[in-house]
Amino acid sequence: MAQPKIQTKNDINPTAINLASRLDPEVKPPPFRQEVMWVTLMLHIAALLAFFPRYFSWQAVGVAVFLHCLTIGLGISLGFHRLASHRSFKVPRTLEYFFILCGTLAAQGSVKGWVGYHRMHHLYTDHTKDPHDSQKGFWWSHLTWVMHEIPNESERLRLTKDIADDPFYTFCHKYHTLLQVALGVLLYGLGGMPFVVWGIFVRIIVGFHSTFCVNSVCHMLGYRNYDTKDTSTNCWWVSLLTFGEGWHNNHHASQFSARFGLRWWELDVVWLTIRGLESLGLATQVKRAK
Repeated sequence: MAQPKIQTKNDINPTAINLASRLDPEVKPPPFRQEVMWVTLMLHIAALLAFFPRYFSWQAVGVAVFLHCLTIGLGISLGFHRLASHRSFKVPRTLEYFFILCGTLAAQGSVKGWVGYHRMHHLYTDHTKDPHDSQKGFWWSHLTWVMHEIPNESERLRLTKDIADDPFYTFCHKYHTLLQVALGVLLYGLGGMPFVVWGIFVRIIVGFHSTFCVNSVCHMLGYRNYDTKDTSTNCWWVSLLTFGEGWHNNHHASQFSARFGLRWWELDVVWLTIRGLESLGLATQVKRAK
């Protein structure tokens, strides 16, 4: 694979990308979802309990780190994103369901919503129909988009027909909140409130902002290996937080590739995991960037 010239963010030509013609200043913000705003606010407040000594223990921190790896690494990056959204590889159905369960426990909404909105993002990148359109500013693409109704719900349903009738996907779609509550009860039984504060509240908030940085930071900061017709960039520290998702420009250049980190320094932990599964015969039909 030929090594492309690295571009900085300043090298992007807005005229060539033609972003201005995609934006409609007359489009009004979609309806606000107040309940999502309150839940998000309460989760952030609850995470602040971690600063109180009574809720701290190194075991609780270890639980949070382990669950971050499980829910963001195996769940969101490998399961929701590279497997369910892009079908970049195949695994046995039982293993696929395990990854989808891990992603569901990341508390980033239902799997059907996540997959549908992500496919919309690729279809309408930096366009008004992009659910987290980066042209609307940092905070919109990072967080506030989830606090508004998605105006193209019918589009999401059209783009997720392949998983619409799957019984396990449907179960996770319906009961993702109850599954999180069940995990909280389990953690309380194992380690009391410190495990809940770190393993639920802190872990969810860190996971939120790690993933959302891909939507915001990786369309604003960093470098570009490929001259894609969007504002996607590669950001090393976002990749560290998300196990490889920060190589976002590479991903937009070859969205169906299971490998995001393409240069020797672009560490992609999830890709290494997929390679490991492939060597064991558990991952097949692994797609690679050409």
